[in-house]
Amino acid sequence: MAYILAFDQSTQGTKGLLFDGAGRLAARCDRSHRQIIDEKGWVEHDPEEIYRNTVAVAKDVVEKAGIQKEEIAAIGISNQRETALVWDRRTGKPVYNAVVWQCPRGEAICRRLKDAGCAEEIRGSTGLPLSPYFSAAKIAWIFENAEGARQKENLCCGTIDSWLVFRLTGGKEFKTDASNASRTQLFNIEKLAWDPEICRMFGIPAPCLAQVCGSDECFGQTDLEGFLDRPVPIHAVLGDSHGALFGQDCRRPGMGKATYGTGSSVMLNTGEKPVFSKNGLATSLAWSIGGTVNYVLEGNINYTGSVIGWMKKDLGLVQTVRQAHQLAAEADPLDTTYFVPAFTGLGAPYWDSEATGLFTGITRKTGRAELVKAGVDCIAYQVA
Repeated sequence: MAYILAFDQSTQGTKGLLFDGAGRLAARCDRSHRQIIDEKGWVEHDPEEIYRNTVAVAKDVVEKAGIQKEEIAAIGISNQRETALVWDRRTGKPVYNAVVWQCPRGEAICRRLKDAGCAEEIRGSTGLPLSPYFSAAKIAWIFENAEGARQKENLCCGTIDSWLVFRLTGGKEFKTDASNASRTQLFNIEKLAWDPEICRMFGIPAPCLAQVCGSDECFGQTDLEGFLDRPVPIHAVLGDSHGALFGQDCRRPGMGKATYGTGSSVMLNTGEKPVFSKNGLATSLAWSIGGTVNYVLEGNINYTGSVIGWMKKDLGLVQTVRQAHQLAAEADPLDTTYFVPAFTGLGAPYWDSEATGLFTGITRKTGRAELVKAGVDCIAYQVA
């Protein structure tokens, strides 16, 4: 039997999944990676750790499923999107850690461009409000601050999918798909090409960027560092939220979904022409499949599911996700505690990277259960 091996490289970890020819899930394995967070709340990931985990989960899931390696016919990749890194094209080594989508360290770069009157031109070309949320300001920050990025020759910069494709193919292929390219804030979503003027604004050489491909094209061949006896094609790449839109069958204009992970994505398929929001939503490509492009409107929320993790790991208010919901149900329904989880600013529709988190409405009767309820409720309030 032939199987598809899928990698879902997300904010918290990497999943390896095997699907049979009927699309049934045969097995799944997960490996988490470190969340590198400093005193400013800046968030990084180790790209080498992510790559090692990607190869490792492939071995894990094949063993768990009990299939033969030769039965793997092709590989697909979905990935955390705006997270960006820069690496040496010759050695394949990162010059700095990956700067995670939640990280607002590019705020000064965005402010500089806003003060120069560039914000509307950037939004008009890329469909995205000028924000350090997107990849451009993160890559620009690396170029301006990382020692190994000062000399820009022989460097590659891009999102996690392009890094994985590059490494998995032994440096032979440097490609990204249209959905990921549209989240960099460097891609003209109507011309379907990197925008040289916007690259110049951010100080990013266009030759350092990946070749943009259709989401269903072949991105190269890999033997997973020798694990497979023969190379197999990487035959699909999609940003994770776009993959969710496709997987939940929102493939026609007017269909939408909300997904919940570390953060949340509320996404609406708008068809084959872009719709530009005047109310803080982002316009992006859904995908490019069979030569046809679909567009989306999207609202991005930085912290939803990760709020529960924060209450568990950092505050010690709960021990499990189930307990969080149990405590929320036990809370005083008249309590007015409200929580804004702006740990690294706010996403859509505010795009305020300087906002900070806030508990408000606390009274003398507010206790543990009420704080937990406010944390759970903030997920629904943000999506609504």
